[in-house]
Amino acid sequence: MDKPSESAPRLADMINKAIDDGKLTNKEYQTIIALAEEDHRIDPEERALLKALHEMLEDKTVVRVP
Repeated sequence: MDKPSESAPRLADMINKAIDDGKLTNKEYQTIIALAEEDHRIDPEERALLKALHEMLEDKTVVRVP
């Protein structure tokens, strides 16, 4: 099994901050996407984190703001 990428903990931190704040700025969103893609591979842990974030955005648990 592959080990998680080095960016996974930073990605988790950013997503957890958005959950705690209840909001996500466009800049934070772009940074999250860039972190996930920085090694040109989205591993299963990153995929799960991104899926959870998108679900929270859809159900308005986290609101996207400018």
